[in-house]
Amino acid sequence: MTTLIPGNLLTTAMAILPHDRAEPALELALSLDIPFWPQLPHLNFYEDMYVQAAEHFPGILLFPETESIRFDTNKFYDELPALLEHWDDLDYFDISPAYSAVYHRFLELDLSKYPAIRGQLEGPVSFGLKILDENDRPLIFNDEVRSILIDFMARRVRCQLHRLKEKHPGAFMFIDEPGMQFIFSSISGYTDLRAKEDLDRFFAQIERPRGIHLCGNPDWEFLLNRDLDILSMDIYTNKEVFQAYVPSIRRFLDKGGVLSWGLVPTGCDVFGGETTEGLMAFLEDLWDFLAKAGIDRDQLLAQSLITPATCCLINPDREKTVTMAFAWLKDISRRLREKYKLI
Repeated sequence: MTTLIPGNLLTTAMAILPHDRAEPALELALSLDIPFWPQLPHLNFYEDMYVQAAEHFPGILLFPETESIRFDTNKFYDELPALLEHWDDLDYFDISPAYSAVYHRFLELDLSKYPAIRGQLEGPVSFGLKILDENDRPLIFNDEVRSILIDFMARRVRCQLHRLKEKHPGAFMFIDEPGMQFIFSSISGYTDLRAKEDLDRFFAQIERPRGIHLCGNPDWEFLLNRDLDILSMDIYTNKEVFQAYVPSIRRFLDKGGVLSWGLVPTGCDVFGGETTEGLMAFLEDLWDFLAKAGIDRDQLLAQSLITPATCCLINPDREKTVTMAFAWLKDISRRLREKYKLI
């Protein structure tokens, strides 16, 4: 068993932050054990995770004035030859400064003191379900477009991971897949079997380490059985559901996978009703359950990170509660690491 990502209850977080200025957001991201480059949709339209993922994809129409994205099939075929001309130029698939100034600022920093660094990109399943064509049909249902989308997004992830690894040998990627929770619905039309084939094809093209992040409640067994190095989740909301998958959790850990426990809520109302002691007890109760079910606690903690539970862009106090949640996260990590002698 080899783990490619540090565990030991170190901290990281999802990338989307509510700030409308780059430097404070970057400072907050750099305050965690494993920093990341922030995505700041309140800064400008191009900082949105779907917009960033859409850069260079043929057929995309961006409407900054209404903050919307569309897809045009005829435009896709018109622009496809230009994409294929650049196919072997991996740098073409990077995020440009126009789509994230924060990303390029992050790459300018000396990040060598951290145990690892992290990047992220929207995944092909969520992108394909979210973006609609001229007939209001998700582009994931167009077989030819979907196959190119999967390979396109894989090249984008490969490029970013390469750039990050030039800065730090311990770099890894989150593939953000919020749409994964919907494919298991009987009305989605995009089946889990199709998703399995698509994700396996996608990840087969991407260097390790890599994993999936989502805040929703998918079929956890489906994700735990993918070839991932890390699975990041909102355990604050999904504890009772997730703990029902003990055999799959054990297999995931035995393959060297790391679990990233999204613990600290970031929404004003929920955060205000919690304490650090209560959140620690919440997480330790889950670990006790898993230990009693036969999962080795030492292995579990060695292969765990902790994070905020979710991103939050809608707080009336903007970044204030999120900043406090990050402070709580660091305090909880320190106390748990001391308790379990992980320091």
